Amino acid sequence: QVQLVESGGGLVQAGGSLRLSCAASGRPFSRYAMGWFRQAPGKEREFVAAIASSGSNTRYADSMKGRFTVSRDDAKSTVYLQMNSLKPEDTAVYYCAAGLYLSAQFMGVMSRYNYWGQGTQVTVSS
Repeated sequence: QVQLVESGGGLVQAGGSLRLSCAASGRPFSRYAMGWFRQAPGKEREFVAAIASSGSNTRYADSMKGRFTVSRDDAKSTVYLQMNSLKPEDTAVYYCAAGLYLSAQFMGVMSRYNYWGQGTQVTVSS
């Protein structure tokens, strides 16, 4: 069992930045690829970014490339999502997820993740 707790969400103006954190506990963090997903009101949950268990491979949704950066600190069992140049359309609940030994080719697939956090709200005002 892995417990995931997100933090760092909040209200920010368009063009601003936020850094989300997701702290994991329970199982060896280094075994898990870590992903970020988001869900806006009335929309389906969508992939944002992910980082492999080794930290050597990252993936991003096209609309996030160049604006968002995913990273991990295995010593702290924490994954981060640095979000820059935020837009109102980035408003959503952001979730982190853990996938045991998840290969890079599947890091964008929601159903491949084993554990989920409760989410943190990000609101970008125009």
